Amino acid sequence: MTTTRTVHGRILTATGWVRGDIEFDQRVRRIRATQDDADGGDDLLNHELLILPGFIDLHVHGGAGVDIMQGGDAIQTVARTHARHGTTALLGTTMTAHEDDIVRALHGLADAIATRTQDTARVLGVHLEGPYISRERLGAQPPLVVEATLEQVRRLHAIAPIRVLTIAPEIGHHRELIPQLSALGIRVQLGHSVGSYDDGVAALEAGAAGFTHLFNGMTGVDHYRPGIATAALAHAEYAELIPDLQHVHPGVIRAALRAIPRLYCVTDATAATGMPDGEYALGSQRVHKCLGCVRLADGSSLAGSALTMDQALRNLVSIGLELADASNRLSRYPADYLGLHDRGRLQADAWADLVVLDPQLQVQQIFVEGDEIAIS
Repeated sequence: MTTTRTVHGRILTATGWVRGDIEFDQRVRRIRATQDDADGGDDLLNHELLILPGFIDLHVHGGAGVDIMQGGDAIQTVARTHARHGTTALLGTTMTAHEDDIVRALHGLADAIATRTQDTARVLGVHLEGPYISRERLGAQPPLVVEATLEQVRRLHAIAPIRVLTIAPEIGHHRELIPQLSALGIRVQLGHSVGSYDDGVAALEAGAAGFTHLFNGMTGVDHYRPGIATAALAHAEYAELIPDLQHVHPGVIRAALRAIPRLYCVTDATAATGMPDGEYALGSQRVHKCLGCVRLADGSSLAGSALTMDQALRNLVSIGLELADASNRLSRYPADYLGLHDRGRLQADAWADLVVLDPQLQVQQIFVEGDEIAIS
């Protein structure tokens, strides 16, 4: 049974910063201001602890040397690894593969979704990234693409709840499927696509909700032949972006922040996360980590990342975001995207998912649903 705890510091509440105490068991019970915070929450030169909502990562493939496509208890290792970096909830993300391999991964994910084990992040569901993508924009995905059918998605959804699904909207009947997928409670994202701007706009009008790793694996921002990324900048409320400062230039990140109100950040983390340089699995592919960058073994393409969400926070602050804004893009907006109004914010009755940081934004404590995570 979770005990009642109290943490003191500068707290980013759902309505702004306060200095005071946050009292919680599994859920937040009370936030009590003990002194004025008129000078704001972004003065990091003091010695107070900073208390933020736990990070929510909607695109995670692996960590600590294991890949979610391995199935079994691989997701437990992944969820434990990312929890130590402040991720309190995540979506286990699959790769393009034969259906039997996807089914194996989903069975492992289903067990973790049903029961959260000690020292792990909450697994909220599945991000099915492929196999419904373009052969011409595979990125690090293998060439095992197929056209989506409602019957296949329903089969997979019955094994483990698919919360997010990536499709290339220009393929076959994908656009016509979007309303039916949305009716299942699935957030349809556009990605790994050679679609045009018009394809992107039509998919949004059909009910698509977001974009998978914006700018990567999609047609871009050509002023004569605008692509999927342009549709996102012109029309999207939500899109995910990898802020490792390798996938997207900081200037382009700032442009996207101006255009997309609820742009949120993901890691797209692979098995290489938390590991030394070397070769690792990404689904059926082999990837190589060198100096923090993860690429296919032949060096031809970026292949996910080795990013963690605490480093994502520091990266966003380093390019000029205020801390509260950066936090929202790692916690509140991804929660809102999934329709979760009791996660991603610190307020009474929300789940007690907290990240406690020092003024240098280094993690000091993490709580998932009130349970403290061992970080050493």
